[in-house]
Amino acid sequence: MLGLSTDSVKSHEKFAAKYGFPYPLLADEDAKVATAYDVYKEKSMYGKTYMGIDRSTFVIDAAGHLARIYPKVKVDGHAQAVLEDLQMMV
Repeated sequence: MLGLSTDSVKSHEKFAAKYGFPYPLLADEDAKVATAYDVYKEKSMYGKTYMGIDRSTFVIDAAGHLARIYPKVKVDGHAQAVLEDLQMMV
């Protein structure tokens, strides 16, 4: 399992330490990976637009194939849903 965002390595280190993340967080500061996965989008908040990542989950199988995409993820219940789906894939 990997996490990825456009935040800096230092930001990821602080975040991982604060929340005790047991998996690597990758810094995609130039948004090349996010763009390649088509999740770097124009977003809007409080009337202002900016570029950011649409939170998504990608399941890549042992052969390196994209097995499942979960677009526009909402945090609550997502991890459990992915775990259940993974168990059915095995």
